[in-house]
Amino acid sequence: MSLQERGYSVLVVSASERFNASLREFLPEAVYSPIVTASSVSAAEREWAQRPFDLMFVNCPLPDDAGVRFAMDRCRTGGTVALLFVAAELYDQVSGRAGERGVYTLPKPVPRGAMVRALKWMTITRERLRGFEKKVQPIEEKMEEIRLVNRAKWLLIRERNMTEPDAHRYIARQAMDRCISKRAVAEEIIRLYS
Repeated sequence: MSLQERGYSVLVVSASERFNASLREFLPEAVYSPIVTASSVSAAEREWAQRPFDLMFVNCPLPDDAGVRFAMDRCRTGGTVALLFVAAELYDQVSGRAGERGVYTLPKPVPRGAMVRALKWMTITRERLRGFEKKVQPIEEKMEEIRLVNRAKWLLIRERNMTEPDAHRYIARQAMDRCISKRAVAEEIIRLYS
């Protein structure tokens, strides 16, 4: 599947209607949907509380804040790719700091070609992050299963006076005999003894 066939949710944080309109020219709804607009950092925070976004564009400064910290925080905690638009005289100062946190920065005004390239970089980066998310999810699920099995083992040790190896064998045997996962056995034990 090509990048143009994938879908990306977008948050545009900008107080300028003119900026918003020109940015939308680069974001066809067939690929970029939904496109949510917020006119301030506080409005963007409210939108973010409802759902995270794949791509975020921040037109600095905003009425209640510069927006740089907001973009850096969102990139740090999730799979969002952010692009800051800053005044040309602030570009060097902001891009270094933001770049360390994975935030792209462009000086205003932005030539059309630079915007097209930036958008391509953003979608490529988002796909790379999706790949990492797919790898991390099974690991997190396995860690959760290990935590549940360990909790169940401690309950068996406490309630049935089993040793740790006996509790482990009991859970493994139950899972094998009943053709269910160790997690399912552990959850049953936790429900029974908690």
